[in-house]
Amino acid sequence: MVVITSRSELTGLVCADGARPLSLDVLTIAEARQLLATRLGATRLTAEPAAAAELIALCARLPLALAVTAARAAAHPRFPLAALAAELRDARARIDALTTGEDATDLSAVFSWSYRQLSPDTARMFRLLGLHPGPDITDAAAASLAGLPRPDARRLLLELTRGHLLAEPAPGRYALHDLLRAYAAGQAAAADDEKTRQAAVGRMLDHYLHTAYAATLLLKPSREPTVLTPPCPGVTPEFHADHQEALDWFEAEHRVLLAAVALAAETGFDACAWQLPLAMADFLERRGHWQESAAIQRIALAAATRLGDIAGRAMASRALGTACAWLTDYDQARAQMTDSLGLYRKLGDLNGQARVHQSLAWAAGLSGRHGDALGHAEQALDLFRAVGNRSGQAAALNVLGYGHAMLGEPQRARPFCRQALALNQELGLHRGEEAHAWDSLGYVERQLGRHGDAADCYQNALSLFRELGDRFNEAEILTHLGDARHAGNDQQQARDAWHQALEILDDLHHRDADQVRLRLERLGTDSRADLADRRMT
Repeated sequence: MVVITSRSELTGLVCADGARPLSLDVLTIAEARQLLATRLGATRLTAEPAAAAELIALCARLPLALAVTAARAAAHPRFPLAALAAELRDARARIDALTTGEDATDLSAVFSWSYRQLSPDTARMFRLLGLHPGPDITDAAAASLAGLPRPDARRLLLELTRGHLLAEPAPGRYALHDLLRAYAAGQAAAADDEKTRQAAVGRMLDHYLHTAYAATLLLKPSREPTVLTPPCPGVTPEFHADHQEALDWFEAEHRVLLAAVALAAETGFDACAWQLPLAMADFLERRGHWQESAAIQRIALAAATRLGDIAGRAMASRALGTACAWLTDYDQARAQMTDSLGLYRKLGDLNGQARVHQSLAWAAGLSGRHGDALGHAEQALDLFRAVGNRSGQAAALNVLGYGHAMLGEPQRARPFCRQALALNQELGLHRGEEAHAWDSLGYVERQLGRHGDAADCYQNALSLFRELGDRFNEAEILTHLGDARHAGNDQQQARDAWHQALEILDDLHHRDADQVRLRLERLGTDSRADLADRRMT
């Protein structure tokens, strides 16, 4: 038997001679820990478990990087592992920290052996990938990053993959571990001037911005429009056929987009730094990622402020207020939305003012201030009518109906809810608003004691939210459906609905999970009491 090792995949050898390929990945966490324990002793690792785990992560589980780190730790037995981890936290300095001065064990030298074998075009692609914030990239985004047609970019990525300078952890998604990304960025700094690097970053950010904006219009066609400048030359945004494709794209690119927002702010692309968070807002809200939404909307607001963009500040303040309301920080939500309203008034933008009043109405209702909610909803409805925004009118009518229902006025609420539902169905623009209208009408029917009709309304809302991939609202509707079933004395269906809601809310780490859990506990107690009563009789 013969074992042949190579940094390349040796596809020809596999094809022509039937060789059996065996690709070696980085070490597992357990293997990496064992390597460190063998060289440093298990006691030292046990004494600082968090620092040991951080060292493993910072070394990207590469055997050579771990060996160099272990050698440094062994040479300084009194140094805490936490101090060694601190030296490696700066990605740009990490490669230098892992230098030994000997080519065979010098991480940078070892990387260079593979890098020098690349063709000029492939080497350029590798360097540019070092500018990407990670964690992974598609061939479409890489094409825009390099300013190349997509087939050419795919060919270069495959060459890097065959040379093991790039991994393909999922079909069509390519990743550099942190140490290779740091090495690639260092090569870019050495070989490409600042203007070239900035142009590449700009193309990449343009790709994500224009693709995200097109995708969010499929998620919510009635959203507030954002005027984008045309993409840079060499950028080819992705476009999706339907709502589901757009949702899948956001799901796949979620972590990349968060990193892109931070990169845009760090590198001076302030227009992208406020526009990209707005394009992500609807997706993050549907998935219940409110902390992330608040964080990037703060970046957006700061970027729009630096640019002196009043419209950008108005949109970012409203979006930040919405995220704060979801996080139950109602004072901050109201403050941000009030700032947004003032900016829209300064611009003379009636449609923007209407949207903020609608947001203020929603936030007031969420915090239990239903009288205030009605006041803002009435102002929103008047403004939407003045500018002829019918989808906005439908949303405002729904808030009016729900507000009256929450104030114990179901007979007054029902006409508003029915108008909202009919208008949303006529427009057919935003299934989410139709779902909210069904939810409000279900609550009204439940107040009127029509529990079967209420359950039917909730089932309609549930189908729509599931179609939209809106997990939080799916959980909320399941909770309401369980309430209607419980009131209608259908305890098994109530239990089923609440269990489904609890599973989603627990997954989202949402505070409402405790309320649903309490419903199930009470239902179990009531069921046991009923059984005991029947046995007594």
